[in-house]
Amino acid sequence: MPLPKLNHTMFRVKDAKKSLAFYTEVLGMELLDESPGGDFTNYFLAFPIEGQNLTPEQKKASRSSREGVLELCHNWGTESDPEFKGYSNGNSEPGRGFGHICYAVDDLQTEVDRLTKLNVNFKKRPEEGRMRHIAFILDPDNYWIEIINNNVSKM
Repeated sequence: MPLPKLNHTMFRVKDAKKSLAFYTEVLGMELLDESPGGDFTNYFLAFPIEGQNLTPEQKKASRSSREGVLELCHNWGTESDPEFKGYSNGNSEPGRGFGHICYAVDDLQTEVDRLTKLNVNFKKRPEEGRMRHIAFILDPDNYWIEIINNNVSKM
């Protein structure tokens, strides 16, 4: 019997256009599927599968079998509502609990340099604090994203 897989994590986002641009253009994820509901839309993203150039239909079909999928849920109207204060990122009160997501790269410093050139907001750079082997960036809704070295190539 195959083992279960962790399929996806969901973030609520204020502005779908800003969030989609960040995750696709800055981080390099691709849109697998877009699923509108009654007053919201869910967007499913994942990093491309190395060596595969999937069609939009194949990406959509792969959504439930992939690992590391990120679902962005946009409740319509939040992007233009002056009273909307945003969502809790889980790292401050009220709502402390959820911490962050993480992705791995072959060279942390190269990724930090690339993100710096793109003016991405950092919560923590590798040279800051005691944990010098990680970095944290912030997405448009201030969710924390950890970046670590992919140590598989060093094993």
